[in-house]
Amino acid sequence: MSATFEKSMEEMSRLSPKERDAKIKELDKLCICPRCPTYIGTGEKMITFCARGKSKIIKNEKGCLCPTCPVQSRLGLRWMYYCTKGSGMEQAGMK
Repeated sequence: MSATFEKSMEEMSRLSPKERDAKIKELDKLCICPRCPTYIGTGEKMITFCARGKSKIIKNEKGCLCPTCPVQSRLGLRWMYYCTKGSGMEQAGMK
């Protein structure tokens, strides 16, 4: 059973900044952003936008792989285009 978004965000909110950074680096290993049509060819180096927030580089949406990403499932996320629209917390209106 995958986590619910609310439970994942509650757990993340209890982490120290250092622990949160470590958790995001762990999620980076699962992230499929580099294979996404919207990401490819932009020169962006950051990934895991669902946890970090939107890109300052990516502006054009060309297709989204977020629904198939293991990070989305692990965190109970339900949105798309985190690279252009913001993190799960931002899209949920929590930030």
